[in-house]
Amino acid sequence: MNKPIEALLLQPAEAFADYRKNGAARIDAGSEAAACERGARVGISRPHESAHLHVAGEADYIDDLPELSGTLHAALGLSPVARGRITGMALERIRALPGVVAVLSAADIPGVNDCGSIIHDDPILAELSVNADGSCSGEVRYLGQPVFAVIARTRDCARRAAAQAKAVLTIEPEPPVITPQAAHALGQYVLPPMHLTRSTRDGGARAAIAAAPHRLRDTFEVGGQEQFYLEGQISYAIPQEDDTLLVHCSTQHPSEMQSLVAHALKLHAHNVQVVCRRMGGGFGGKESQSALFACVAAIAAMRLRLPVKLRLDRDDDFLITGRRHCFWYEYEVGYDDQGRVLGAEVTLVSRAGHSADLSGPVMTRALCHFDNAYWLPDVALHGYSGKTNTQSNTAFRGFGGPQGAIAIENIIDSIARKLGRDALEVRKINFYGQGQKTPYGQDVTDNVIHELVRELETSSDYRARCNAVQAYNRQSPVLKRGIALTPLKFGISFNVKHFNQAGALVHVYTDGSILVNHGGTEMGQGLNTKVAQVVAHELGVGFDSVRVTATDTHKVANTSATAASTGSDLNGKAAQDAARQIRERLAAFAAARWGGAPADVRFANDRVNVNGKSIAFAEVVNIAYTERVQLWSDGFYATPGLSWDRETLQGRPFYYFAYGAAVSEVIVDSLSGEWKLLRADILHDAGKSLNPAVDIGQVEGAFIQGMGWLTMEELVWHPVTGLLTTHAPSTYKIPTANDCPPVFNVRLFQGDNVEDTIHRSKATGEPPLLLPFSVFYAIRDAVSALGQHKVDPPLSAPATSESILRAITAVRARAAG
Repeated sequence: MNKPIEALLLQPAEAFADYRKNGAARIDAGSEAAACERGARVGISRPHESAHLHVAGEADYIDDLPELSGTLHAALGLSPVARGRITGMALERIRALPGVVAVLSAADIPGVNDCGSIIHDDPILAELSVNADGSCSGEVRYLGQPVFAVIARTRDCARRAAAQAKAVLTIEPEPPVITPQAAHALGQYVLPPMHLTRSTRDGGARAAIAAAPHRLRDTFEVGGQEQFYLEGQISYAIPQEDDTLLVHCSTQHPSEMQSLVAHALKLHAHNVQVVCRRMGGGFGGKESQSALFACVAAIAAMRLRLPVKLRLDRDDDFLITGRRHCFWYEYEVGYDDQGRVLGAEVTLVSRAGHSADLSGPVMTRALCHFDNAYWLPDVALHGYSGKTNTQSNTAFRGFGGPQGAIAIENIIDSIARKLGRDALEVRKINFYGQGQKTPYGQDVTDNVIHELVRELETSSDYRARCNAVQAYNRQSPVLKRGIALTPLKFGISFNVKHFNQAGALVHVYTDGSILVNHGGTEMGQGLNTKVAQVVAHELGVGFDSVRVTATDTHKVANTSATAASTGSDLNGKAAQDAARQIRERLAAFAAARWGGAPADVRFANDRVNVNGKSIAFAEVVNIAYTERVQLWSDGFYATPGLSWDRETLQGRPFYYFAYGAAVSEVIVDSLSGEWKLLRADILHDAGKSLNPAVDIGQVEGAFIQGMGWLTMEELVWHPVTGLLTTHAPSTYKIPTANDCPPVFNVRLFQGDNVEDTIHRSKATGEPPLLLPFSVFYAIRDAVSALGQHKVDPPLSAPATSESILRAITAVRARAAG
């Protein structure tokens, strides 16, 4: 007899106690302590550098900064129409409202009305021209597009005035294009289509499919995902002397903000200083899309010669900014009796939105991750970035990689079911071997997927649990369990070669304390913590001796975005370079003063060991200062060996690959579509981790965030008006603590990076977001059990309860037929 679903889905307190106990065991505290005693400062689990400030509420974010006297507040007047022509705009009615100081439109921008990251097709405020008779004409591209900015004495006054947009705008509406399928049917794209092909035989993928013993043809779709950073978009612009400007901006890319603000103001870059101490989350949503708000605040501040702050309300943030691209796929594959993929032709269509933003590189990464961990001999991949009358979609953790990889996972899952074979065995048959090339021509030289999956399969007791799931389902007609093990291979580097560079400054003061500045931004991921550890290790000092300061375009120039999981790789190497130069100067000085060879001088545990003497680091520094030894240095790093031809989509775009795998077990109520994750086992490749505690936290967070994308975070646009109806927490649901599984086993795979990364570590920002594929395919497995695993469930993502129930209905109908 079935137990009530509530009892089966309950998460008892003792389960969390077990989780805490297991979590502590994932880090070898004894080994770390011994290494720390020997002087190691990397490979050590350290708290986040701002953790004590976070828990005390003392970590300053931009809205916490004291407002200068005379500070004004901005709000944006938004288009109430998804597509149409502006024929009138009565802004004088807004200017007459209480508290309003100014109302700005595109005509008030002194420089270029554009905040496009790559293609200059993204206006700061809706394009507008004034005709000879005083009337105006312009275009709106999506519901929520900023048309004008209100500057007022209080934020409340500004928001109330901006809310009058519908009353003061006259717009002739036109039918909007909302879905990527509709854009594809119209041939309407923000960029030219991309094609990635590989042929190992005459006729390529089409010939391989035609000659294959079995074929599969289907469609699939995955939804987008809102970044839902805790701190919304915010910029605070402060005019300085001589036409200069300071902008505090919550952004992952201060240098791009500097450039775009300068262009909008018709100034040089050196006139604009952008500073970011920390963000309350970013996830890609503050890489390019913080630009509009920085530009509006800056334009208003320079025009009025007063500080201006622009902080979005959560609803406006949803309505204005873009998010993860949703994708629609159409595919045909050929495969053999064992499930080996012989040929695949796939069309990938994304919802780009009204402008290009980062849709091009997102599609490139999707195409380059379609293979995931699998050798695919003949492929023809076609990528289309559909132009729609919706928010312009942008970067989100994974940057197209998850959308590419999930397509092949769906294909392999279906192949296994059609052949009646275990899905993991079919995955293994298709795994890359050593030395094989990807479809884009890169050698897979660091492949550890075989041993990693083998280890996880054993540690998670996968086979026994599969048998237990089958036994449970045989006696349970309503509640069904499902289990899946899915792998990942994720490339690390920017696809654009020149972005793979970083700079840093390291200052050593005469008391032995150290100040570091680098081009990366801290958004909670622990970048500053890792960089501080790298510098502490290089100079042989304690963790508390190193402080990392706010990212500042007046300190390190021409920085790349903190994105593509490269933050520690790039900035860690740059900071190491700077610290190493100082260490070498100090070693040469110490050897000259106390004897011995510079190469024999050792820095560890706040001591300098030279020629049999042990001297305090601070003492050596102080003496070196009196002898005029330079105690500061800049550092630089450029990732070696990269190449990319964006026309042919061939080269070596990634410095290395990160690997991982996860096993998830779920239970599904076939009457309601309700489901629960019962257990997750994860083994992730972080190379030689710089900070195991931080990396495990990144893996856990990515897993839950990715699970939200694939199961509950649903974006819905009204098909007629184009309104994003899920624009608040009341209608858009993200995972909570209650959605974490009661058994959550996360471990790091042991093994150094074969490439010369910072201390042989690997990135953990984006790759783990692919781990919750296992949750989606465990749900699919549970639904499939209702048809005795003979019917392929038509389940799309997100697998909400409604979507699951529709798939259940379809499986039952086909099974009955």
